[in-house]
Parts: sequence; structure tokens; C-alpha cells
Amino acid sequence: MAGNILIVAVVVADEHLHTPMYFLLGNLSCFEICCTSTILPRMLASLLTGDRTISVRICFLQYYFFALMIVAECYLLSVMSYDRYLAICKPLRYAALMNGKVCAMLAAASWVSGFLASTIITSMMSQFIFCSPNEIDHFFCDFNSIIKLFCSDTHLVELAVLILASIFTLPPFLTLTSYVYIILSILRILFATGRQKAFSTCSSHLIVVTIFYGTIIIVYLLPKTITLKALNKVFSVFYTVVTPLVNLLIYSLRNREVKQALQKAVNTVVVFTRLEILQPPCSTLERKWGKRTLLETF
Repeated sequence: MAGNILIVAVVVADEHLHTPMYFLLGNLSCFEICCTSTILPRMLASLLTGDRTISVRICFLQYYFFALMIVAECYLLSVMSYDRYLAICKPLRYAALMNGKVCAMLAAASWVSGFLASTIITSMMSQFIFCSPNEIDHFFCDFNSIIKLFCSDTHLVELAVLILASIFTLPPFLTLTSYVYIILSILRILFATGRQKAFSTCSSHLIVVTIFYGTIIIVYLLPKTITLKALNKVFSVFYTVVTPLVNLLIYSLRNREVKQALQKAVNTVVVFTRLEILQPPCSTLERKWGKRTLLETF
């Protein structure tokens, strides 16, 4: 989480990173920070203290923000792949097609889609009554775990989740389409060094996107067999813990401009610290005679 906070700070502070690509990268880091902050603190507190109880209100609140961030990130990753598609496949029209206004609107659409989906599902879930047992077989309040505790018929909310989840599977296909065009463009590169570098970057991005989208589709869309139920918690670790860490490494720390901005920020802090240490608290004459005597002497 600290790494993502650092990325956001660098993107905001460095004027060279005020471009659509890094604006979207800053939004992705915000999503990762919020998603991690929603789950990990409560999970670590449970492990350290042994207290694994959680109130119904906090449980619904945790699920609300978790769903908001996951849905928004689905759309944002699709927007980021579209941004790279324009930059690689249509470089001459990139500035016109992906200007600041369009980029801000696409990022805002990601936030709004997450807000709407999360609000609809959480509102529907809050109308149900809980039955015994009141135990959640998960490390956080997830939909599939909460739905098992309801007494009344849950077919309506399950249908709503299925419809929304089906809509949310559109971004993976858009992302895949963008990467297909990107790979085809890379194959046209004449120089082997440039082609190898571009393939290395795109393959890393594609692996992360595949893990993120793939595990979400397995957990929420595929039929709930006994094997999948047992592996749900394992798959959840991938899109809640693993992908935020890998996203930080792939999208940020392997990026040359981000690394240069980080190095510049670190050098600035080091120089400022050295100046503070080397600066004496007061002059030798002031320590010897005092401020008034020194002024009168001269």
C-alpha cells in the first residue's frame, strides 16, 4: 500500500507525468490503495488479536467498498489497454483521441460504474434477514459467503449479480481485443530489439490482466461446484492481494519514467536532509557574544 501511495504522490508532483497514461496509472494506484485498505487491516487485526467477529454494518460496509473498487478497476484496466492501443497503433492521432478531457471522463466512468453496481447490490442485500449460523467462511465479507446466511429467497439478488457480472465481463474482452491489435502492431516492428522490449512489456501487462479477470470470472460467474467452492478463498487472494502487488511492479516500478521521477524525488529529499543537518543552529559569534552585543560591536 505504501508503494501505491508513493506512486500517486510522484504522479501528482512530477509535471512530466501529467499525461493520460500516468493519470490512469494514478487512478489504478488509488483503487489498489482503497481495496487493500478495505480488507487487509481487518484481516490482520483478526490474525493478531484472535477476534474474528465483525458487526453486520461493518460487514456490509466492507463489501460495499470492496465491490466498488473491483468493478471500477475492471473498467479502468480496459481503459488503460485502450490508451496503450491508441499510443501504439494510432500514434499520430493519440493526442486528439486521448486528450485530458476524454481521459478524465473515462476515469470518472470507471468510478461511477463501480459506485452504481456496488450500491445496487448492497441495497438489495440489506433487505434480507440473517439466519443461523452466523459464520462467514471467508477472510472478508464477500457476496458468495454473505448470501448463504440469508433466510429468505435470494434468487432476485443472485440474478441481479449475474446480470451485472455478465456486463462486467465486457471489459476483459475489450482489453483482450486491444492487446490483440497491439501485438499485431508489434509484429510489424522491423527492429528485433524494439520488438522484444515491446513484447516483454505487453506480455507482463497481459499476464496481470488475465490473472485479475480470470479469477473474478471463476469466483462469480462459473457454476459453484464443490471444487470451486473450496478454492474460492485461494482465487480471492489473487485479485485482492497478489494483483495489487504485481500491478505496482508491472505498471510502475518497471516503467523508466516513473523510476526516474522516483529517483529525482529521493535525491531531492536526500539533498534537503543534508542541508538541514549541515546548517548550524546559530553563528559562532552569536553563541559567543549574543545577538545584541554582536550588533553593537559592528
